[in-house]
Amino acid sequence: MVPRQPASAGREGWIRRAPLLPALIFTIIVTQLPFLFTIYYSLQSWNLVRPGSAQFVGLDNYVKVFTDSQFRGVAVNTVVLTAGAVLISMVLGLAFALLLDRQFRGRGFVRTLLITPFLITPVAAALLWKTVLFDPTYGLINFVLSPFGAGQTDWISAFPLTSVMVALVWQWTPFMMLLTLAGLQSQPHDVLEAARVDGAGSFAIFREVTLPHLRRFIELGIVLGAIYLVNTFDAIYMMTQGGPGTASANLPFYIYQRAFLGFDIGQSAAMGVVVVIATIIVSTFALRLIFRSFQTEEG
Repeated sequence: MVPRQPASAGREGWIRRAPLLPALIFTIIVTQLPFLFTIYYSLQSWNLVRPGSAQFVGLDNYVKVFTDSQFRGVAVNTVVLTAGAVLISMVLGLAFALLLDRQFRGRGFVRTLLITPFLITPVAAALLWKTVLFDPTYGLINFVLSPFGAGQTDWISAFPLTSVMVALVWQWTPFMMLLTLAGLQSQPHDVLEAARVDGAGSFAIFREVTLPHLRRFIELGIVLGAIYLVNTFDAIYMMTQGGPGTASANLPFYIYQRAFLGFDIGQSAAMGVVVVIATIIVSTFALRLIFRSFQTEEG
């Protein structure tokens, strides 16, 4: 047989990749070019309140970012909000998935009800919690708790970060539930039957068989949830406006405040670059762990 020429193989490779070039070019234009402009602005001292004030300052904006106590506090808020919402959503989603994995009357109706919060737009969900549930005067939570002496609590003012976290948990629990339910339904039934025949109880089967099988689904849900929730903006904007002060602000909202309310383009751009780089590092590490887990399972 005549070996294939390298030039011919390379040409065929380019022909296969050609349909992807428009999407690649579009992605570069809408993501990488703005990021390059952001890096350029981060090296400038530029405030829109002072026209003509733009000047090159090098890494001075980055130094100010890492010495900004408010930025550090908001970074802690971001970690607490993201980790809390993701972990609580996963625990509740796993519990609901275990419930829906059983046969009972009305299971389809219950499944539809549990999925509904994920179908509501984030802005509408935030307004729902702010005006219908957390309102100190007309909210349903205070109405239910009024017989116990807690009917006048202004939940959003007293617990701003927790209030946002509750709304996010309510909206993201269905996603975690669907992901873990798919994992539960992919379990080999013969393994479960063998465990029951050997005399294992329900909790032992869950701990020794089901939970290890769900590990990669749980890891995938945590990573995807964290990637989305770390960029939360609409719930904070609609419910608390980041207040009081910066008590409920996360990094995206704080950058918005510095850029569009404080008009400090240089420092907000530096904050954006720092957040993007940190997110890329963390997400790359997490995705590698997940891919390694899937490869181990397949092997």
